[in-house]
Amino acid sequence: MKTEFIHQMEFQSLDHLQLGLYDYVNWFNKHRIHGSLGYMTPVQYRQAALKKAV
Repeated sequence: MKTEFIHQMEFQSLDHLQLGLYDYVNWFNKHRIHGSLGYMTPVQYRQAALKKAV
């Protein structure tokens, strides 16, 4: 998080930081694929695991 988010940004205010953090977490969980999760996003991986469990 520090390398991809904090060190590349300058925040004008706390609101700017909160909005940027929300966008980063949304991107990380819903759009960024993870090799350790079979090249799925965390949301896709969780949904696939839930389908297997039911």
